[in-house]
Amino acid sequence: MTEGFDVRMRGFRDRSTVEGALEAALDGISPLLSEPVDVMDAAGRVLADDVVSGVDVPAFRRSMMDGYAVRAEDTYGATAYNPIPLDIVGVSMPGTDPDDHVAQGQCVTIVTGAPMPDGADAVLMVENTSGSGDRIEATAPVPVGRNVGRVGEDVAVGALILNSGRTLLPQDVGLLSAVGHHPIDVVRRPTVRIIVSGDELLPPGASPVGTKIVDSNSPMLAALVQRDGGFPEVVRLPDEEGAMEEALARAGADVIVTAGAASVGSEDRVPILVDKLGSLSIHGITMRPSAPTGIGTVNGVRVVILPGNPVSCLAAYDFFAGPVVRSLGGRSPDWPYLSVRRTLARRIVSQIGRTDYARVVIDEGLVNPVAISGSSVLSSVTKASGFVVIPSALEGYAEDTEVTVHCYHGDCDS
Repeated sequence: MTEGFDVRMRGFRDRSTVEGALEAALDGISPLLSEPVDVMDAAGRVLADDVVSGVDVPAFRRSMMDGYAVRAEDTYGATAYNPIPLDIVGVSMPGTDPDDHVAQGQCVTIVTGAPMPDGADAVLMVENTSGSGDRIEATAPVPVGRNVGRVGEDVAVGALILNSGRTLLPQDVGLLSAVGHHPIDVVRRPTVRIIVSGDELLPPGASPVGTKIVDSNSPMLAALVQRDGGFPEVVRLPDEEGAMEEALARAGADVIVTAGAASVGSEDRVPILVDKLGSLSIHGITMRPSAPTGIGTVNGVRVVILPGNPVSCLAAYDFFAGPVVRSLGGRSPDWPYLSVRRTLARRIVSQIGRTDYARVVIDEGLVNPVAISGSSVLSSVTKASGFVVIPSALEGYAEDTEVTVHCYHGDCDS
């Protein structure tokens, strides 16, 4: 930090591009170390290592049908008019070890999932038999291997079943359980310290009164962090320099996200404190909204300074903080939004040299701008289907242009 120089003005005189700010935010960021978790807690986590099966699944030949385990050759030539008798010599049930051996002219009653007895090489379905008691009659032939699951048919020993970096789906943890892979090494969830400051703020759950407003940023940011696989730690502070300095310098966070006190006013101390405690590489971005966004580092921890206006806060999180959180957690830094191509019902105006974040609504398949300004109007994003990004090289999009809409929910039409 240079003595007597207000670091905030440097960035506002020579603002960074969106691309430059994102590069600064992700500089040196890599996935955190792994931690072991129980298979019951693994869904939604990011796999830290490739998983190779140490077993065959199934580990035994098993029946895929209810019926009779037979020697296929004993059924050849069987028809409804020429039934072939077979003696029942036992029963095979799931989880048991069948002691019976199927010899010529014999069969074993078997149910789905039960192990095949020695000597049997096919399963004759019940509907292709007649009779009862200790003897049945085959009324149709069955070929060798029919209705029998082979060893390793699902997973073979030594097979690569899941790659590192995969966000585990419910069916993935089912497969991991099936092969007995336990515990599961996953990338540690990043702890994200969310610092919200302002003497005017009331805590979430309160009702606005007088000139006080209820903090909407911390619950929004906490939800975004959880969406991105992080663990939110919310810190609410008054406009007091010492408290903010302590919260920025305190150990225990993998990334720090601040909301408010980000611009160049007398109470906007965060950029100055980040520069004092570490380094402030970016402050001021050629973007609307979210121009006062900053990127810095304190004690080796990335700090993303977000504006206090709710829409600016949301946009800046998605552009800069979200990629950091996701990358630390082993996920893709890309937006987690479904994108669709739709046609503009009316034009969106922008300015060369500035990236714009335009909230839009899709109505009957056409895209209409909700707002491109009004960074404190949070309802503009709750009413919106999604947003359109206007690159800095464009003056906007003309009516009837096909644009990419990043959907806040579902496919924008739901």
